[in-house]
Amino acid sequence: MQASGILLCKNHDRFINLKKSKLMKKPFLKALPLATLCLALAFSACNPTTDKGTASSTPQDSLKYNTTIDGKAVKLYTLKNKQGASVSISNYGGRVVSLLVPDKNNKLTDVVLGYDSIGAYRKKGEPFFGALIGRYGNRIAKGKFTLEGKEYQLQLNDGVNTLHGGTDGFFGKVWDAKQLDSTKLELTYVSKDGEAGYPGKLDVKVIYTLTDDNSLQIDYEATTDKTTIVNLTNHAYFNLNGEGDSTILDHELMIDANAYTPVDSTLIPTGKLQQVAGTAFDFNKAKLVGKQIGDNDEQLKFGKGYDHNFALTHHDGKTPVAVVKSAKTGIVLSVITTEPGLQFYSGNFLTGADKDGKGGKSYPHRSAFCLETQHFPDAPNHPNFASTVLKPGETYKTSTTYKFSK
Repeated sequence: MQASGILLCKNHDRFINLKKSKLMKKPFLKALPLATLCLALAFSACNPTTDKGTASSTPQDSLKYNTTIDGKAVKLYTLKNKQGASVSISNYGGRVVSLLVPDKNNKLTDVVLGYDSIGAYRKKGEPFFGALIGRYGNRIAKGKFTLEGKEYQLQLNDGVNTLHGGTDGFFGKVWDAKQLDSTKLELTYVSKDGEAGYPGKLDVKVIYTLTDDNSLQIDYEATTDKTTIVNLTNHAYFNLNGEGDSTILDHELMIDANAYTPVDSTLIPTGKLQQVAGTAFDFNKAKLVGKQIGDNDEQLKFGKGYDHNFALTHHDGKTPVAVVKSAKTGIVLSVITTEPGLQFYSGNFLTGADKDGKGGKSYPHRSAFCLETQHFPDAPNHPNFASTVLKPGETYKTSTTYKFSK
């Protein structure tokens, strides 16, 4: 209580002004019962027992993520398994906000970067933390492609190129959400014909499942009423030391790929497949991410580190295509997918300038990595790459699993 006699509460719009009165001039013992009553009422006002604000929340305080965007309700959904692991997902952009998995000491550790409230996910230059990416993941050269003899121009949001669907991509959309059970969340979105420049009305469904073996499985499905292109993925930023840790250069990484797609200075694939043998891009035998990231290699200079698509040797949905380990926490991440490509990004454009990460943390340069399962970047402009064309009557279907162990 301040000298002015105002008792402030955490609920800033409620306070009691204890003005000086004749009460203060009365003998102490006579004033005590009334003063005690006033204090009791004041603290009661500060700590209401039936206030809606005291409703139960997730460890991430789901109320900070509840809002309305474009006239649609935004909420945070939490999935939990029998092992105590949990994942919290917002239907704004389908974003994975937190992912708690046990470390070598069975301590639950949040391994994905993110923010404490939904507003931060909407700021200019936000790096797609945890987002569902579409209609086309990764880059398309100059935002142009030709389909059935017609040229399409997409939104440019990465210099002269289109990145992750353009400025109007799926990462900024409010998805319709349905929590099917305690471990499964279904998100759906209808992308209108012409949205962000893409042809055809695309009906998209994504199901997140947290399994009892501590795997986050993401199943994607889409249909169209007009020939279009589709390449969906998730853009989670991982740090197996725990989000907020300063580096991922100490992580050990294996990628099951004999080749990758080299890029030009704007990070668009040249169309060639380059063998990884004898280069900094050879992760067939596990090595530290930081071991060769500073090599004098033109490709590493273009990407300011690793920001490249790997042509996977196996993508049968059963065999791990990548395995990452943290010696600090003992957490191991295995990636399994049906997609032919994997974009390994070493967080080169994170700066740590804004201390607005979860808990006010800073996310500095190379403090996270992404493993984005996908078809190849700019595939519509490279006939030798696996096709990303989807036609009416066909169903786009793909699955990726991020499995955590120790």
